[in-house]
Amino acid sequence: MEDSDQIKSDFDHSRDTYYDLIQKGQESLDLMMQFARESEHPRAFEVLSGMIKNVSDVTDRLMDLQKKSKDITKDEKEVGGTTNQNLFVGSTTDLQRMLQEHDKMVDVTPNDSTK
Repeated sequence: MEDSDQIKSDFDHSRDTYYDLIQKGQESLDLMMQFARESEHPRAFEVLSGMIKNVSDVTDRLMDLQKKSKDITKDEKEVGGTTNQNLFVGSTTDLQRMLQEHDKMVDVTPNDSTK
């Protein structure tokens, strides 16, 4: 099994697990809300708020999983290339002076027109 196949398999398994946890968490939340309403006990509402946070955390992890998957596949698809970036640090006056100096330069390379 290739690395990319294994990564896809792991991603699919993790994704399915997160979906299952979210679904069961939502069902549990519904039951806990009903229980908290009926009992009106402060501890029941405290547990309910913890459950809401846990389901929210799992949904965040699902999104993180998606981002990680995109980052991994992006790294596999990247082809090596050259990126040239030039950066001038200075004022616009300095840049204008430098460009004017460049215009005044004389090309002294030998001309091959004699051949």
